[in-house]
Amino acid sequence: QVQLVESGGGLVQAGGSLRLSCAASGRTFSSYAMGWFRQAPGKEREFVGGVSWNGGSTYYADSVKGRFTISRDNAKNTVYLQMNSLKREDTAVYYCAAAQTTPWARPARDHEYGYWGQGTQVTVSS
Repeated sequence: QVQLVESGGGLVQAGGSLRLSCAASGRTFSSYAMGWFRQAPGKEREFVGGVSWNGGSTYYADSVKGRFTISRDNAKNTVYLQMNSLKREDTAVYYCAAAQTTPWARPARDHEYGYWGQGTQVTVSS
């Protein structure tokens, strides 16, 4: 089992940056692929990006590619989402999630993730 707690959300102007963190409990954090999702008001939750268990592979939704970067520090049981060049349409509640899967998998769908954080609000103003 793993428990996830996000932090780092807030209000930022368009064009600005934020870094979200997701702290995980449990000794097996390094065995999970980690993902970030987001949900805007009135919309379905969508995949933002993911990172493999060892951080060697990252992958992103087209909407954030080139602007967002995911990284992880297994020694600190933490995964990060660096968000640059933020746009108003990035406004959402951001969730981190953990997937217990094979090392080469690249999970990108809700049902592939078994553990979720409570979410952190990101609001981008114009």
